[in-house]
Amino acid sequence: LLASRDPPALQFVRRQQVLLLYRRILQAIRQVPNDSDHKYLKDWTREEFKRNKSATEEVTIQMMITQSNIQLKELEKTLALAKP
Repeated sequence: LLASRDPPALQFVRRQQVLLLYRRILQAIRQVPNDSDHKYLKDWTREEFKRNKSATEEVTIQMMITQSNIQLKELEKTLALAKP
């Protein structure tokens, strides 16, 4: 996930940022009412985070974090609209 050339403090902050994002996404997914959609989204999220675990470029990591935050906000909006 992080390059070894980055200072340890930056690696720590980035790691915490990614873990918090991962937890927030999983919390949002728990609200998905349809079981098959819930399972699909949970599995997809896990696979994406695993697949990108070896990313090392700071710009790439920041781009992925930004994109994931946008997708999380969209999911939260959709879930809010779906509530009766």
